[in-house]
Amino acid sequence: MDWLYILMPISGVNIFWPGLIILGLGVGIIGGFFGLGGAWMVTPGLNILGFPMAFAIGTDVAQMAGKSLISTMRHGKFGNVDYLLGITMLIGTVVGVEIGAQMVMWLEKIGSVDKVVRWLYVVLLVLLAWLVFHDVWLRRKKEREAQAQNRELDKSATGVDWATKLQAIRIPPVIHFKYAGITCSAWLPIIVSLFTGWLAGILGIGGGLIRMPALVYLVGCPTHLAVGTDLFEVAISGLYGTASYAYKGRVELMAALIMLCGAAIGAQIGVVATKYVKGYGIRFVFGLAVLGCLMSVVLKLLQAEFPSAGWWLSPLATVEVLGFVSAISIYIAIRMVQGAKAELAAKKTAGNS
Repeated sequence: MDWLYILMPISGVNIFWPGLIILGLGVGIIGGFFGLGGAWMVTPGLNILGFPMAFAIGTDVAQMAGKSLISTMRHGKFGNVDYLLGITMLIGTVVGVEIGAQMVMWLEKIGSVDKVVRWLYVVLLVLLAWLVFHDVWLRRKKEREAQAQNRELDKSATGVDWATKLQAIRIPPVIHFKYAGITCSAWLPIIVSLFTGWLAGILGIGGGLIRMPALVYLVGCPTHLAVGTDLFEVAISGLYGTASYAYKGRVELMAALIMLCGAAIGAQIGVVATKYVKGYGIRFVFGLAVLGCLMSVVLKLLQAEFPSAGWWLSPLATVEVLGFVSAISIYIAIRMVQGAKAELAAKKTAGNS
């Protein structure tokens, strides 16, 4: 079975190359659907497949930049991108990415990068899972209350509503973002992007893992616009992050290109699927994806704590992350096909009438 493994020339490790293709295709679908670079799954996924953590981060940032550019162009055609909001966030993103990248180099030097990054992932994913499912629960509670009163709940109603309070803080300059339909202090998206940029640099993610929820819950951007705008921001920050990590010699270009081939196809499917799945449908599936990623990171942490069990924890972590990415990707693809069929049927019925 040696033919299933390929030697990476820069990092010097042998990698299961079909895993790279599966990871790239699946993350392309998921990234296009959620508006994420997908690095929150790819970085731990690459680490599980055998890359040292610093190389997993740098390589993932490189493939993420290319895939996000493709997804952004597709979302732009659907009108799902607020370019002014994305450009405003670049200020904090670039600064945050560089701070995070420098921290990774320091952690690598003292030999703590793997452990620190994995625990940061665990904390972040647990908080995100709680936020998303708490929001969905509150929204459904409001729906039940509305039904009990024989009225229909406003479609714009949310479960967690922090954005309204934050938008009320009008520290100059105040900007109106036309496509997102929100008016707020420019400092709100800048501060959000500074924090997500820092996470992008230290975790190897595009920042989209928290930027998409932050755009929804903190800035008040509609979910489908948050998806497209976030991808635009992921693409720009990814290009900067790639240059930074390539300069530090931590980008495995061969692996990035292999994944990008699958991701380019998957991104098209994910973007089109957002046409048929809106609002809380996207948020709920996002929560499931976060839980799947959390499970894989916990398995890798257990392997580090209990080396004697590594013979079964390591393959289990690999199967879990690839299996979960595949399952979510198949679900999104099915929803896209179902939505397209329903749309064609509606057009046919309208034509006959």
